[in-house]
Amino acid sequence: MNDPKQVPTQEASLAGLDNSWLPFTPNRYFQAHPKLMASARGAWYTNTEGKQLFDALSGLWCCPLGHAHAGIAEAISRQVLELDYSPAFQISNPLTLSLAKRIADLAPAGLDRVFFTNSGSEAVDTALKIAYGYQRLRGEGSRTRFIGREKAYHGVGFGGMSVGGMPANRKMFGPVMVPGVDHLPHTYNLSEMAFSKGMPKWGAHLADELERIVALHDASTIAAVIVEPIQGSVGVVVPPEGYLQKLREICTKHGILLIFDEVITGFGRMGTPFAAQYFGVTPDIICFAKGVTNGIIPMGGVIVREDIFQTFMGINAPQYAVELCHGFTYSGHPMAAAAGHAALDALTEGGAITQAAALIPVLEEVIHSLKGEPGVIDIRNIGLAAAVDLQPIAGKPGARALKTFEAGIHEGVLLRFTADTIAMGPPFISTPDELRAMGDMLRRAIRTAMAD
Repeated sequence: MNDPKQVPTQEASLAGLDNSWLPFTPNRYFQAHPKLMASARGAWYTNTEGKQLFDALSGLWCCPLGHAHAGIAEAISRQVLELDYSPAFQISNPLTLSLAKRIADLAPAGLDRVFFTNSGSEAVDTALKIAYGYQRLRGEGSRTRFIGREKAYHGVGFGGMSVGGMPANRKMFGPVMVPGVDHLPHTYNLSEMAFSKGMPKWGAHLADELERIVALHDASTIAAVIVEPIQGSVGVVVPPEGYLQKLREICTKHGILLIFDEVITGFGRMGTPFAAQYFGVTPDIICFAKGVTNGIIPMGGVIVREDIFQTFMGINAPQYAVELCHGFTYSGHPMAAAAGHAALDALTEGGAITQAAALIPVLEEVIHSLKGEPGVIDIRNIGLAAAVDLQPIAGKPGARALKTFEAGIHEGVLLRFTADTIAMGPPFISTPDELRAMGDMLRRAIRTAMAD
């Protein structure tokens, strides 16, 4: 195609359909009903049929600054001509080092060291390795067990799947997962939490299940607990008041590391740099990805306490020995670092995190206005994230949400669904009127889906 701005015909767009295998997609359905994006700008996509669609989930939670961000585009264009790649092993570059400092400065106090990866999945598996390595290096090599949580999503690496708690992601690979993993119960209870705004008041006691797990296995066998402050992928499950604080207290009491998977919540989704600051709970390790580069070039990472890093540096080995035999060819890639700097410029100095905070009450009002619509059985929200649960079609889990998704495209909104839950996490650069329009489009889509 000579003109890169030209929208390809639908027939030309489908070249390669017979060669593609899409992730987390019902590929047989997609083959019969393909949906392709042609361009994006601001908070809107344009598909190959020329239809504009409001981006209700910031891509996949990863584009808080919207699309075609001029500052990021300029930074990437400049960087590709200056330093397009630099080896990640034994060498670094000033851009990557300074990005680590900026991220550490945004993180809760005491979390000062950043290890770069390329995705949230890699960040989680890296965090698990660091957690076990730390325990072993301080003489507690018996701490081999990890504790995850039901309904959790921690990526698709074997470590992340093992501590994750979404049955559909686990069932095919159960026999080859990491052994010795246990799971806390999830915190969602419809009868106690229906139509809650912000943190539910019921459920802090569920953190006490960690004490039961510790008693069952003994604290001396547990390396770390990993949780998402908000369970995003399963449909915005919000922690009860006091729940995360209790987990922190129990972990501290028993010498267990607490890992927050902030791949979704990091970099402003809560109106604060990290959810840890919003909830007032400081973990020992934070996993991040997605918003750090606005989703434009893949990047993830792990932020750890300084003493965890120093434990690795204190190994009884020559100075030239590698302390952690782990990493990736593209760790701290200079192109990703350039995107990261430009994204952080916009999020901090540019005021996008402040914009997100200002939109939180607007989203709450919009989403809870759907209460009473046909088939809506629950609504919940926190930060700039929300979810609507729909009444499933008997014997067809997920079919109701799929109908809503299809109707949403007709209305002009791109929705994200898991089972029969519609999740929303709009870009920080959205206007209040765009959020209200999103709510109206979702309302019509729900009515259409329920009428079938």
